[in-house]
Amino acid sequence: MTRPPLPPDFVARLAREHAACAVPVGIGAQAEEFARGTLGILFAHHATSPWRDEGALAAAVDGLRAQLAGLLEVVVPRFGAIADPGAEVDRFMAQLPAIHHALDLDADAHDQGDPAATCRDEVILAYPGFRAVALHRIAHALHELGVPLVPRLIGELAHRETGIDIHPGASIGAAFSIDHGTGVVVGETAVIGDRVKLYQGVTLGAASVRKDLANTKRHPTVGDDVVIYANATILGGDTVIGAGSIIGGNVWLTRSVPPGSVVSHEATVGRLRGAERSDDLLEFHI
Repeated sequence: MTRPPLPPDFVARLAREHAACAVPVGIGAQAEEFARGTLGILFAHHATSPWRDEGALAAAVDGLRAQLAGLLEVVVPRFGAIADPGAEVDRFMAQLPAIHHALDLDADAHDQGDPAATCRDEVILAYPGFRAVALHRIAHALHELGVPLVPRLIGELAHRETGIDIHPGASIGAAFSIDHGTGVVVGETAVIGDRVKLYQGVTLGAASVRKDLANTKRHPTVGDDVVIYANATILGGDTVIGAGSIIGGNVWLTRSVPPGSVVSHEATVGRLRGAERSDDLLEFHI
């Protein structure tokens, strides 16, 4: 069956928009390739080729450096100003040892904190929480250097692959772990301390989404050694979760809590007697 063509004026409009678009074709795929390449150099588990000697690995690192330089050459003139892109490439490459060390601690935290983990290699290969955090640490390093667009593209790669949405601006401390992970959201100005653990569905979000707040701290601060259970929502740039606190599942929190707090969602459950519901109520904190 012959289908009617698109209206000529619509086709003309699309052609004009394509011609005027400043976004380089394929930039998303290039950013993703760079992120995967970085992860492959840092962890052999994700390498596409076995680099068995220092010379081969050094050549791969040089290729990664050239790849990042090429990305900046494309995105900087269109999306942001960096005085010396070459210097920023060098600064990023110099951070690879620190990123690797941080991810080692993250992998250990996932492995030691999850009874279902059979070994550290399984965490690095198969855990969505570790993969999301690994890509975030790469994206965050670029974000801190002022690299435009690329960090968001890497963050979206992690989001698409794992269901975990961490803005590259979020600051995350050492030995961070996300168990299960689907639906976790961490906003741009969130600050997370050391040895923090999140479960699926946790949101560290903004209490307001007004555009005029773009340059303010809109997302919570989470202290060291905090555990936040599934589907808890914590909002606001002034909200601070004190060190060592436990935030229960399904909690909605918009104010600070002191160190060592336990915050729970209160539910009321009715007891059934036979086939009929009684008026006796049991209270649980879940």
